Amino acid sequence: MVEQWFGLGKKRSKFGKWLDRHGVSQSVLADRTKLSTSTISHLSTNKDRVPNLKTASKIIKELKRLDPNIKSEDFWDI
Repeated sequence: MVEQWFGLGKKRSKFGKWLDRHGVSQSVLADRTKLSTSTISHLSTNKDRVPNLKTASKIIKELKRLDPNIKSEDFWDI
């Protein structure tokens, strides 16, 4: 059996830690939200990076498929 280690050894933001805990791939999320992998990566690793409202809305809309109660405030001070 092959194990996946999401975020092993990397600095992670609240958003990045959530993705890791839920097994959400940054590249899959980027594809589904039509955002760049660079944007998702920066938000996953930089705790001080805050997305604009349009970007946050795209991310939260997609993540609500996994957790209907999730809000942007769970990750960022918007």
